[in-house]
Amino acid sequence: MTKGTMPPAAARALPVAGLPDRGLHDGGLPGWVPAAARHYLAHVSGGTPIRALAREAQVHASTILRQVRRFETLRDDPLVDEALHVLARHMAAEGGQTEETTLNTAATDIDAQGPEPAAARIPPSETRILREGARVLRRLNEARTVLAVARDMEMGVVVREGPDGAPERLAVVGRDIAQAMALKDWITCADPSARVIRYRITATGRQMLRAALHDERRGLAEAPAPFAAAPGTGDRMLRHMRSLLGESPVTVLARRRSRDGTPWLTRAQIAAAERLREDFELSRSGPRAATGWEAYLAATAAAAAGAGLHQAEHEAHARLAAALGALGPGLADVALRCCCFLEGLESVEEQMGWSARSGKVVLRVALDHLQRHYAATIGRYAPPIG
Repeated sequence: MTKGTMPPAAARALPVAGLPDRGLHDGGLPGWVPAAARHYLAHVSGGTPIRALAREAQVHASTILRQVRRFETLRDDPLVDEALHVLARHMAAEGGQTEETTLNTAATDIDAQGPEPAAARIPPSETRILREGARVLRRLNEARTVLAVARDMEMGVVVREGPDGAPERLAVVGRDIAQAMALKDWITCADPSARVIRYRITATGRQMLRAALHDERRGLAEAPAPFAAAPGTGDRMLRHMRSLLGESPVTVLARRRSRDGTPWLTRAQIAAAERLREDFELSRSGPRAATGWEAYLAATAAAAAGAGLHQAEHEAHARLAAALGALGPGLADVALRCCCFLEGLESVEEQMGWSARSGKVVLRVALDHLQRHYAATIGRYAPPIG
């Protein structure tokens, strides 16, 4: 064995791919794949020597070797291991290879877990990763929130421990997006051997979230056109955004208590707010509300018509429109601003022309009507995952 190569026992099962003539560490991989992961795949799956990768990357061979060894260790994480298998098969397809050669397997080898879903065989696009990743990272940045991924489920679930210890479902994410987030080091887990693995946001994930929120001032990262800002709001509305504080306005208000010691918001009201925000995150495709909830729905409906959204996104938009329509003017505005846009109550009171400290009362009334609407239309439980 020559210096700078991985020992055969350390290389786990990956398809062997002939790299096309696009650079030794390229192999036709999507642009979002980290450079270290490209080097690992080129070495383990493509058979490219460490020194050849180092010459092309213009770094020392020891740097590439550390990257390869790091990703070999990271493959204890099932999501990282699955992502590498998908990318290796993509490299094999790009290189015109039809056969796969298997080396020594490990307990986390996805080939031993049965057939994988068809959606996981194609790497997701960078646009989808940024959109879905930002939505999930917003949730994971909140306190006591984790991304739970089971080995036999195609979807991951963002859950938070409630006041009574019961888990609350906040959002769902496709397994392919979760794989990309783990590969890009946006999320990490402490116990990869558990049946239900719990992932938390990393420092890299928080940096990505800050960049995504900063881009919202000018528009989505993948769309150069800016958002139409609400008249008179400017940066004042953005200063009241609570995403980077780790808590939404509803979560902060849920900790408050009335004079008799009872919680200001009931668990049913909190669940209704989370359900509204989940539909908003799943269906968001247009600008912020310009003059109210009706203008927002009209703008998002027009954007969704030409965006080619999936059926689940159209259904989420329909549920959002029905919920806001049931609330009506006033209540719908405060629910949209506080639950979905995460705008602070002070800003809502100023924009709506209400007296100070009246926003929390209106918000509680809106959430009470909202949970009654969900109980009458959808039922006690949210739609099933997947």
